[in-house]
Amino acid sequence: MDRVNSILNHEDFKDNIHKNDLYESERRFCKHDLEHLLSVARIAYIINLEENLHIDKEIIYACALLHDLGRNVQYEKGIPHEEAGAYIAKGILKDSKFKEEETCDILCAIRSHRVSKNENPLNSLMYRADKLSRNCFNCKSFDDCNWDLNKKNLKIFV
Repeated sequence: MDRVNSILNHEDFKDNIHKNDLYESERRFCKHDLEHLLSVARIAYIINLEENLHIDKEIIYACALLHDLGRNVQYEKGIPHEEAGAYIAKGILKDSKFKEEETCDILCAIRSHRVSKNENPLNSLMYRADKLSRNCFNCKSFDDCNWDLNKKNLKIFV
């Protein structure tokens, strides 16, 4: 997990996480903080093991840690966070010694983590884990949330 730890310690990663935290400090709904990113990583890895997807653990963690990194750019400039995040992630992945093919796969998963119907196992995994990371059943803003009722997590899935 050396490359994942390299991501966590990368200045661009820390800077963007900090900016996300500042933009969302007063947010009532789900936040896009380090806790969320790690929850997505852990859930994705569990699904990976349970469904025998055989996706490398470092790839899963890299995707999860980087998938919402562009939130602050969306707040600042209106650029969709998945596009801004992929742009930011590219340099971080290079500095963290991910191979070109791995980087392409990770960037594709970041760009498509909001797409529900996806044939690519990594992309689908990121979408599912991102949604499952939300504890809608215990949310104080449940009634005000604009998520469709079918998207909300109303129970724990095992």
